[in-house]
Amino acid sequence: MSETSSSCLTLGRIAATLGVSDIARASSLYRSVFGLKKVFENGNPVGFVILQKDDAELHLTLQKNYKAPPFNQAHIMVSDAAVALRACEDNKLRIVKRLQNKDYGLRAFVFEDPDGNRIDVGQAI
Repeated sequence: MSETSSSCLTLGRIAATLGVSDIARASSLYRSVFGLKKVFENGNPVGFVILQKDDAELHLTLQKNYKAPPFNQAHIMVSDAAVALRACEDNKLRIVKRLQNKDYGLRAFVFEDPDGNRIDVGQAI
């Protein structure tokens, strides 16, 4: 497809998929930290879950021997980054980059989930 023809496409939802080694633990964590709700699961045992809240959607996929890559896996926009940071700290998540006001108009931090997935959290300022 050429750039010209693709420029007239309308895009729908795009959702990050995180690999996890324990889908129940990961699902519980993202529900606790961000208030996401499970809207879909598949498999027996469960190997895939979709979590959703407001306009956000996160997919979790069970991967045996999962090893997270050394870069941010997803970016989540929130209404209050300080509240999100406290929720991460309350859940004993590792903070990779502390909360800062960035020169590109976001107040942001990065946390790491128990599987090593790095998530960038930002608030427009």
